[in-house]
Amino acid sequence: MSAVADHTTPKPTAGSPGPESDVGTFVALNEGYYAAQFQAIGDKRGFLVTWNWAAFLLGSIWYGMRSLWAYFLPFVALETLAVVQLARGIWGDLGAPILARLPGIEATLARRYEQLAEARETAPDRVAGFENTIASLERAIDGIKAEAAAANAQALTLILSGLAALLVIKSAQAVLANPGLHARYSNWLSDRTLGHGLSPLKTAVAGALTVITYVTCSLKFGFPEVVPALQGFPADPAVQSGVAQAIKDWITNASLRSEWVFDGLVFGIRSVLDMLETIFVETPWPVMCGFILLLTGLSAGWRAAIFTGAGLAYLGYLGFWDKSMQTLALLGTAACISITLGIPLGIACARSRRLYAVVRPVLDFMQTMPAFVYLIPIIAFFGTGKPAAVIATMIFGGSPVVRLTVLGLRGVPESVREAAQAFGANRRYLLWKVDLPLAMPSIMAGINQTILLSLAMVVIASLIGAKGLGEDVLEALQYASEGQGILAGLAILCCAMILDRIIQGKRR
Repeated sequence: MSAVADHTTPKPTAGSPGPESDVGTFVALNEGYYAAQFQAIGDKRGFLVTWNWAAFLLGSIWYGMRSLWAYFLPFVALETLAVVQLARGIWGDLGAPILARLPGIEATLARRYEQLAEARETAPDRVAGFENTIASLERAIDGIKAEAAAANAQALTLILSGLAALLVIKSAQAVLANPGLHARYSNWLSDRTLGHGLSPLKTAVAGALTVITYVTCSLKFGFPEVVPALQGFPADPAVQSGVAQAIKDWITNASLRSEWVFDGLVFGIRSVLDMLETIFVETPWPVMCGFILLLTGLSAGWRAAIFTGAGLAYLGYLGFWDKSMQTLALLGTAACISITLGIPLGIACARSRRLYAVVRPVLDFMQTMPAFVYLIPIIAFFGTGKPAAVIATMIFGGSPVVRLTVLGLRGVPESVREAAQAFGANRRYLLWKVDLPLAMPSIMAGINQTILLSLAMVVIASLIGAKGLGEDVLEALQYASEGQGILAGLAILCCAMILDRIIQGKRR
C-alpha cells in the first residue's frame, strides 16, 4: 500500500502549476515558458518580479486576450492618456483653441476703429477713451498670439511626456502580466468554467475596444474640430420634447379616467392620517411622554429611556413638540401602510420566485429613482398636501420591509421546516410557528429601515405641502436661517434616534 501511495501523482495546488497538460490547456501558447514562470511564482514568498515581452508589446490587448479584464480596463485608460498626449504633440494644433478667441476680439477692435473715426468728427472729447480701448484690445490680441505660440512650442514636451508615460505603463504591464495570469490559473484549477486559452473573439474584442478608445479620445481632446459629434451625443431635441409631451398626455388621461380610484386612496390615507394626528397631537403631552418613555424602557431598557426623555425635553422646550407629533403622524401613516402591505407581499415573494422576479424590478425602481422625480407624477395623480406626501414616503421607504422579509424567510433552515412537517405541521402552522419566528430578526430590521427611511423624507415631503419638522428645515434653506435649520435638523435626529431605539430594542 505504501509503495502505491508513494507513486501516486499529487493533486496540483493553487500555489504551483499542475501537470504540463494543465498549463498547456490554460495558456494555449508558450507552455514551457509559462510553466517555468508559474513554478517560480508559486515557490516565491511575496511578489516575484518577472518580465513578459508579449504583455509589454501588446499592452492592454494582451490582458484582454488572457481574460484578465480587471487589468484591461485601467490599463486602457492609462494608455489612452499617454496616446492622447502623443497625438496632440505630433499632429495637434495646440494654439488653435487659444486663437479661436481672436475673431471676436478683432471684430470688437474693428468697431472701435469705426467709433474712433466718428468721434474725431463729432465728439473730440471721446477720442482719448476710444484710443485707450483700441490699445488695450491690440495688446490683448498680441498676448493671445504669444500665448498660442508658446502653446505650440510645448509640442516636444508633450511628445516626450507621452512617450515616458507609455513606457512606464508598458513596463508595469510586463511586470504584472505573469503574476496576474498565475492568479487566474490558480482559480482555473478549481473552477474549470473560467475563461482560459486564446480565442479570436476575446482578441477581437480587446483590440477593437483599445483602438476605438485610442482614436475617439485622441480626436476629442486633440482635434475637436475634426469630428464635432464626439464633443456631445448627437441627440435630437425634438425626440425629447415629443416623448415628454406623450408622457404628459398619458398622465393627464390616466388621472382623469381613474380619478375615482385616486380619490378613494386619498380618502383612506387621510382617514388614517387624521386618526393618528388626533392621537399624537391632541393627546396631552405628559401622557404622550409617559407612553413613549414606557415603550422605550420596555423595549430597549431603562437606560435608553433616560436618553429618550432628554430627546423629548429638547423637542418640548425648543417649541418643536406639535410639529414633531405631526411628523410622527405622517411617518406613522406611511410606515403602517408600507408594513401592512410589505410583509404579506414579502411572504408571497418568498414562496414564489416568479412573483419575486416581477416585484424585484419594481422595488429597484422605488429605491433608485430620486425622490424629486417621482414627486411629479404623485402631484399629477394625488395633488399636493399630506396624502401625496404619504404616498411619496411609502414609495421611498417601502422597499426594505419587502426585501428583508423575503431574505428572512428564505434563510429559515430547511431542516427545521422538514422536522416540523414530519411532526404533522400544516402550511399555516409552519408559517406562523416556524417561518415567521425564525425570520423575525430580519423582518424587524426591515421594519426599522422602512421607518427610518420614511423619516428621511420629511424635508422632501414638505415641498408638496406636508407640515411638521420638514417645513422648518425648508424655511431655513429658503431664508438662510442657519440656527433654525440646525435646531429643526436636531429635532428630526431626536425623533429618528427614539424610533430606532424602540424598534432595535424590540428586534434584539
